[in-house]
Amino acid sequence: MTDNPATTVDFGYRSVDRAEKAGMVKAVFDSVAPRYDLMNDLMSLGIHRVWKRIFIGDLQPRPNRTLLDLAGGTGDIGFGWLKRGGGPVLLTDINNAMLSAGRDRALNRGFANDAGFIVADAEALPLPDRCVDRVSIAFGLRNCTDKSAVLREARRVLKPGGRFLCLEFSRVTVHALTPVYDAWSFKVLPRLGRMVAGDADSYRYLAESIRTFPDQATLAAMMGQAGLARVAVRNLSGGIAAIHSGWRL
Repeated sequence: MTDNPATTVDFGYRSVDRAEKAGMVKAVFDSVAPRYDLMNDLMSLGIHRVWKRIFIGDLQPRPNRTLLDLAGGTGDIGFGWLKRGGGPVLLTDINNAMLSAGRDRALNRGFANDAGFIVADAEALPLPDRCVDRVSIAFGLRNCTDKSAVLREARRVLKPGGRFLCLEFSRVTVHALTPVYDAWSFKVLPRLGRMVAGDADSYRYLAESIRTFPDQATLAAMMGQAGLARVAVRNLSGGIAAIHSGWRL
């Protein structure tokens, strides 16, 4: 049977029915939610914390600005925004287990009055046009089925003059890093996932999903096609991760 590009999408290195991917991704994050921070530490050797600080700085938090954080998960970006003086934040995620962890963190850290939570699909947001100043998504876009739809929705809900930023694992630009990075991703990481979280398959999918995600130039072009302007790319750690940004003008 030949895959039809209109009905199949990638799930790591596998091709699956488009209608099935969201449920499969949900199962992965149901599994890793209790140890999500540990997962990111394993995948990035802890460097994701530095990347997120840079990303939050690029969002330019201000008290009079609102943030919509897509795939907000356990709240790292949203709470970082609030700590640095940003205005109200709305965290959305398709996965209730991840969002529940974020709600608990908000209560524990005193952010309950400034952070809202909605279980929502980033491809079809239940929000009005032109309602927020910033839209962010960190390590979530690669898990979405229709990435172009997410980019169009991000632009739709931005106010004129608003900015979208995406932090995501990307394509290594320092070739000497490639063999080490590949060995870490495909040999070490699944074993650590099995030992630490009892789940090698989810960690293997996460490594594969990075390799099938659009590279820097392709994602920048997709953002332009979605109507975002002045698109820019900032590579981090030799392209292991990258920040893409664009404006609604």
